[in-house]
Order: sequence, then C-alpha cells, then structure tokens
Amino acid sequence: MKIFTTSEIRRIEEQTLRTEGINELDLMERAASAAAFEIMSRWRPGKRFVFFAGPGNNGGDALAVARLMREQGYGRIEVFLFNIPSTKLSKGCARNRDRLVEMGGVDFTEVVNGFEPPALGREDVVIDGLFGAGLREPLKGGFTSLVQYINESQAYIVAIDIPSGLFGEWNTGTDRRNIIRANLTLAFQFKRLSFFFAENAVNIGECKVIDIDLSRDAINKAATNYYLVEDYEVKNLLRRRPEHCNKYDFGSLLLVAGRYGMIGAAVLSARAAMRAGAGLVTVHCPRCGFEVLQTSVPEALFSGDKNDIVTTDIVMTRRYNTVALGPGMGTNDMTVDAIDRFLKNRNLPCVLDADALNCIASRPMLFESIPQKSILTPHATEFERIFGKFDTEEERLKKAIEVAKTHKLIIVLKAHHTMVVDTTGKVYINTTGNAGMATAGSGDVLTGIISGLLAQGYSPQFSAIMGVYIHGVAGDLAEKVHGSYGMVASDIVENIGRAIKEIMM
Repeated sequence: MKIFTTSEIRRIEEQTLRTEGINELDLMERAASAAAFEIMSRWRPGKRFVFFAGPGNNGGDALAVARLMREQGYGRIEVFLFNIPSTKLSKGCARNRDRLVEMGGVDFTEVVNGFEPPALGREDVVIDGLFGAGLREPLKGGFTSLVQYINESQAYIVAIDIPSGLFGEWNTGTDRRNIIRANLTLAFQFKRLSFFFAENAVNIGECKVIDIDLSRDAINKAATNYYLVEDYEVKNLLRRRPEHCNKYDFGSLLLVAGRYGMIGAAVLSARAAMRAGAGLVTVHCPRCGFEVLQTSVPEALFSGDKNDIVTTDIVMTRRYNTVALGPGMGTNDMTVDAIDRFLKNRNLPCVLDADALNCIASRPMLFESIPQKSILTPHATEFERIFGKFDTEEERLKKAIEVAKTHKLIIVLKAHHTMVVDTTGKVYINTTGNAGMATAGSGDVLTGIISGLLAQGYSPQFSAIMGVYIHGVAGDLAEKVHGSYGMVASDIVENIGRAIKEIMM
C-alpha cells in the first residue's frame, strides 16, 4: 500500500473531483459523513461533544460532522469556530458554518476576538478540527494555549484526519507541547508517514483509516517513495518450491557469528536461516562454539576460527551465495581486523548486523568498503554509533535515506514500525510484529531470516522487506502462545516456518 505525502494526497483529491465531476464541498461532505458514522458508532447521543473548528477545510470537516450528528439526534453538541481577524475562512468552512447555523439546535460560538474556553472533563469528547494536513507552519499565538488546554483537560480527544499541529511527514523542530494528543485519529483514506514514528504515537492514539472513496485510478497512478508492506505483496514475492529440487537449489550461507559467552546469538541466527529456507548454512565461529552449535543446530556446518574465543579471520573455504556477519561477534581488535580484510576483498552484497556494525563504528573508514546493495540491520543505538546521535526516529530515517542513496545500500531501521530503505531512497514500512519481540536475540533471528532469503536468490531489497515481514508474523504467532511477557527469541525462530506457510496460504 502506498503512503502519500500531503501534496500527493491533494493531487489525488483534485483528480477525484475532476473524474467524478463533483466539487470540494461534496468531497468534504463525504469525508464528514464517514467520520460522523465512526464517532456515532462509538458513543451514544447522551454524550457531550465539544467541537473546535479552525478556519480551513479541516474546520469545515468538523462543522459538517457536528451538523450530521445533530441530524441523527445527538443533542449535546457545542461548537467553537475560530474566525479570528488574522485568518480567513475557506469556502468549505464558511459554507458548513452557514449550514450548521441554519439548521439550529447546536450550541454554536464563532470566536472572533476574545475566547473563554469551555470547561472540559473526562466524560466529554473533544472533536479536534482546528488544523489539518494543510498546516504550513507550527502553531503559534492563542492556538498553542488552546491545544495545551485541550491536552490537559482529560477529555477523550478525536482528531479529524490528523491531530492539529502535526505535519503529515516531518516534524523536526516542532514544539510537541503544541500538538494535539488525540486518543483517536480518524485519518481520511491514508495514514500519513508521521504516524509511523514512535515520537508521534502519543499524538495519534488509536488510528482508524476512513475510506472516503478517492479515485482508485489516481491512487494507482500516483508515484510515492513510501510504502506499507502488506501480506499479499509478500505472498506474491515468495516462490513456491518445485517438487524436483535439492538443498543446493536453495543457496549456501556463511554466517560469521558468536564469541565466547555469545554463542547463543550464532545459534539463533543459524536456526532462523534454516527455518527461512536456506539450503546450506555454515557457521564460522571461534572454536569454543563447536559443541554448542553442533548440538543446538545439527543441520548447520561448523567452520572453526583458529582462535578459541573470538573471530580473527573470515575464511571462504567454499563458494557461498551470501555471507552474514555480526551476531554476537564482539568488537575485539582482531575481529575488527578480520572484518576489515573481509570487506576489502568482498564485492558482492552481504548482511551486516550487530557487532559487525559496531566494529565498523570503531573504525569508520571501513564503511567505505561495504559492497553496494549490502543489507545493514542496525537498531537505534548501533545506527547512532556509526552516524551520530539522533533524537527521533524521523531524524534517523532522514539520515538512512541519505546514506542508502549515496552508498547504494539497503538499511533496515529496527523499531516498532521497522523501515527498510532501499538504494534509491524508497521506504518500506513493516506492519507486523508486537511488543513481545523487544527481547534479547530477536535481532539475531531477523539477521538469520534475511540472510537465509538472500542465500536463496532473492534480491537484497526483497530479502530485507520479506525478512522483516516474516520476522513480525513469526513474532505474532509466538505472542499468541506465550504472550508479550513470556516470549523469547527462540519462540520466534520456532514460528518462522509457520509464518511463511500462513503468508503463502
């Protein structure tokens, strides 16, 4: 599914108006009807609803919702329309004001100068229609005080389309005290990119996407750089296995992982790669990991380092379809040297995770040796060790896009909504997974899945996108059995095969 920017959505709306031969007011009425239906499905007529409408089309939407709810017998409706001298009502807002006033039966106040806010309590529902996605600059003046008053009121807050003060894409530099903290956001047709950043979760609350029947043709033809990964897309990418096949048909992976005290990371990654379908997995590891690996992952081959406790050399004893480095490797100087030599002699994509990235962070010039189209899978701290400190997920994504395009890499930004950035800067947002996956070893499992898919001949881009999605589905299946508290990484591993089977059904 495509995720559009505010300007792209506006073009789709304009195309819808042209195609259907309707005007902006008609589309506003359609959106308001959908929003009103959703609100009325949640609360009975006896509830008190307080509407705050701004001077633009978002305010017009809110006014139309108030009118439609009054027509359906909702009697406790109070509306405040802000028509202050420094602004001008949009045509849609002005028309919906007139229709609301003409209908009567609503406690309506048009705020022109001074404003005394109504008392609000936890039993009230506030409808936020102050400013929508068309906002061009952060809120200022009296609107900041109003937003803060609403946020502190303990009322249940419903945002129409987007919480007032929040931009659809980038919010760096915005004072978050001046953004509505909605309990429920009723988004018209699409979620916005900003909805997927952790720092904005408190402003979005529950998000319900409302279909307002925008032109499907316009949506299909519109270009974007942001995508929401869905089940059917991963299903279409996964190849069904032919009846006549053998293990060599599904690739060979060299996994460089583990050190003394961290062999478990190598075990989890190797098992995940096998469960993801890799034909052959060889684990290169210090000799101390021999018994653990041969016992825990008997399906995998073992390649012992010459050192007992750390990796000091990465020897390619045979031809491998791909190589993954990092889980549990540590950052010993000899390990850094080994990665240095490997990367300088490698010209094919590989997967770099965890300590492989930490080793690169300790010797920054190594970054230039990473082969193009390689897959990097950092969590926030690992990302910042290489690229510097960032305060928000939004800032990290901007940097990841820049790096991916410049160096032709694929970067997996691990988070609640994990994002895969490809070599062109396109962003693929994951929709699977749960809080129980925030557990030690979960990232090692992801590395195994991605590298297992890459070994089978999937492109680096698709390996990363599918790997993240499958990882999340496996986590969701594990959560059903063990709950979010009781899940461990090995539970995710045990559900990888089931996850792939479920996706392909």
